[in-house]
Amino acid sequence: MTSLTARIADGVGALPADQWDACAGTANPFLGHAFLAALEQSGSVGGRSGWQPIPVVIDGADGTPAAIAPAYAKSHSQGEYVFDHGWADAWERAGGTYYPKLQVAVPFTPVPGARLLLRDPAAAPALIAALEAVTDRHDLSSAHATFVAPDQIAHFEHAGWLIRQGTQYHWQNQGYASFDDFLGALASRKRKAIRKERAAAVEGLTIRHLSGAAIGAREWDAFWRFYQDTGSRKWGQPYLTRAFFPLLGAALGERVLLILAERDGVPIAGALNLIGEDALYGRYWGCTEEVPFLHFELCYYQAIDAAIARGLATVEAGAQGEHKLARGYVPVPTWSAHYIPDASFRRAVADFLVRERAAVAQEQEFLGEMTPFRRG
Repeated sequence: MTSLTARIADGVGALPADQWDACAGTANPFLGHAFLAALEQSGSVGGRSGWQPIPVVIDGADGTPAAIAPAYAKSHSQGEYVFDHGWADAWERAGGTYYPKLQVAVPFTPVPGARLLLRDPAAAPALIAALEAVTDRHDLSSAHATFVAPDQIAHFEHAGWLIRQGTQYHWQNQGYASFDDFLGALASRKRKAIRKERAAAVEGLTIRHLSGAAIGAREWDAFWRFYQDTGSRKWGQPYLTRAFFPLLGAALGERVLLILAERDGVPIAGALNLIGEDALYGRYWGCTEEVPFLHFELCYYQAIDAAIARGLATVEAGAQGEHKLARGYVPVPTWSAHYIPDASFRRAVADFLVRERAAVAQEQEFLGEMTPFRRG
């Protein structure tokens, strides 16, 4: 391929939305210009967040992007969900400087997807080479592409990046006509347990599914309270700013699904989802009143209801969580790719990944036997 030019853009918002989306496509809402630009516009990334947006762009012969990587200069390892704190500690103890590093990812979002946004698939090697050049020329310790779509791992592997495997739990739609149809695929004991959980969770509550213009300031105010409560308990402070949520709603409209639980007309809990081409993505949850099993109801069961109603193939309910197994979510592999220029550091990480990969494979085999589905 000829006439390619690499550059670093001054944020996602500096690039025309149509050019970005011509590379990103429309299947995964987290990769779209609207979502990533809303992070910048709201101040959730940039500034003092430790996520400095520096998209790496390969321009084609026509002067428009043929490929883009959603890249960030990182001064910490927060909000990534693929944990490299041990690598950072080891490199610092050896006298190196781990931060800043280059992160190719969707901030705060453990959703697998393309990390090489390709209008022209032939531009993939050039884009990876550009990521390596940014890392080398700016004396960054490393580059990390996290939650990479399985069909893109071969690009990174061919370029010599180290490959890391992890595990998430996704619900998979086997053509179910209803939630009861899904329950029919489970073992009797698990089926009864879920029915009891659902009944207990919603007693005295009203559950509402809202999208588009139905989500107003009142609903975003309520969800912001929920998000702050969860964020303060999990991370110390929430990653996203208050301004992000109405920007998200305005930008994505009907692709936003907010599930609220109300008591006497007052929202007490909520779960925020985005709707993709063939998947429902559960992202944030919170509450102001503790109700047994309500988290499972809003984040897992109501998400399954919504996916079945829309004919979606998958529900991706976020990172980690073996408790999802009993609710019909099955273990699936996730992938990341890592470029480490220093030869000795690379060898140490490679040795670690060999051991970790064996442990992950063993764990996934074990978890696969724990699913609640009927045998035979």
